[in-house]
Amino acid sequence: MIAGEPSARDVDVPSSPLVAPAPQPFPELCARIHARVAAFLDEQHDSERLKSLQAQTRISLDIICEALEKYRLPELSLAYNGGKDCLVLLILYLCALHIKGLTPADPNADPDTAIKCVYIQAPHPFQEVEDFVAASVKTYSLHLLEYAKPMKAAFTDYLRDVPVVKAIFVGTRRTDPHGEHLKHFDPTDSGWPPFMRIHPVIDWHYVDIWTFIRHLNIPYCKLYDCGYTSLGGTDDTHPNPVLAKKNSNGSVLTTPNGTKTAYFRPAYELVDDYEERLGRDR
Repeated sequence: MIAGEPSARDVDVPSSPLVAPAPQPFPELCARIHARVAAFLDEQHDSERLKSLQAQTRISLDIICEALEKYRLPELSLAYNGGKDCLVLLILYLCALHIKGLTPADPNADPDTAIKCVYIQAPHPFQEVEDFVAASVKTYSLHLLEYAKPMKAAFTDYLRDVPVVKAIFVGTRRTDPHGEHLKHFDPTDSGWPPFMRIHPVIDWHYVDIWTFIRHLNIPYCKLYDCGYTSLGGTDDTHPNPVLAKKNSNGSVLTTPNGTKTAYFRPAYELVDDYEERLGRDR
């Protein structure tokens, strides 16, 4: 998506969040997610963007269901760091588990039914991200292991700790670094620990992600409401300057006490895929 096209700001947001504040039984949770996703897919829209998102959602669900046919549930994991892309991927994964009838009363009671996730922590993580990941574990009954080290070393250790895992869902999109040539199923490159990378949302645009989140009213990390559009660590991540609020004369709107602290619009008001990482130092 490019500038000039509508953002996700004007999306109709349901009055009730997709998930309740208190954890639900896992089968009920997945059934609720499936019901809302199915309702979205059944909607009739004039908007080409929403029709395109419906098509992309179906493709993503097909890829996840294909993965569930190729691999046993214990062999699958999901890379989850609390960001918007992997959040959408998690919701689609739980929806697919409902479709496949893989929703036991307590998934963590048996290693063969656990919803495995791996969290690769930034060197200097935001507390808001840490809190959201911890809340996600409780809300979605995740079995999450955390590694505070570079990505290659983290995946090496994860596969050593959980050797049954053969494939990992990743929320990479086409406009992400190194995402341009990826396919839905891609083995890791030479020199990396061997596993199948699965990219169900590879062809989603930035606006698609936020339209899906808002249209289903999925709770997300509150940093996104403060102008952050791509989350790393506190040492390399800032609010996106494109989202800085401006006065009528075009100057950046700052706090009343005269400091240079700017106000920022929420992440879902950004449109251009290639402006997503303008708040990142690397």
